[in-house]
Amino acid sequence: MGFYDSIDISASGLTAERLAMDVIANNIANAQTTRTPQGGPFKRQLVVFAQKQTAAQNDGVPDPIPGDAQNAAGGASIDGVQAVGVVQDASPDRLVYEPGNPDADGNGYVHYPNVQVVKEMVDLMAASRAYEANVTAIEQTKTLSGDVLNVLRA
Repeated sequence: MGFYDSIDISASGLTAERLAMDVIANNIANAQTTRTPQGGPFKRQLVVFAQKQTAAQNDGVPDPIPGDAQNAAGGASIDGVQAVGVVQDASPDRLVYEPGNPDADGNGYVHYPNVQVVKEMVDLMAASRAYEANVTAIEQTKTLSGDVLNVLRA
């Protein structure tokens, strides 16, 4: 694994976690949205992550991997992470009895989004910590490469 590989892996994590934080912020902002342009309440969204695929992996033919690029188990190289999509959470809406609300159904229940703000805040903190970890990894790679250059100069 080279210098730029480690930065690319951490950068892919930064990009993925940034998208996760944006989606979580959107969920929190719409936690009380009972009517969307599509009709019905807002639906919580989730980011789906996957291992980053190389071009050769996408065509179904595995890349030959040199020994230094293998993981500890001797398997395929790790190319980072990517967000493969944003999906709607399938959990049911929250039903709140509010017969005076204009969005209430025939039984007086309002369908609120399936967003739990406390859970979203916990997820936001986890995404923020993962983002920080990737920034730290890039900084450490930079420091390590500087130390190597100093040793080579001596």
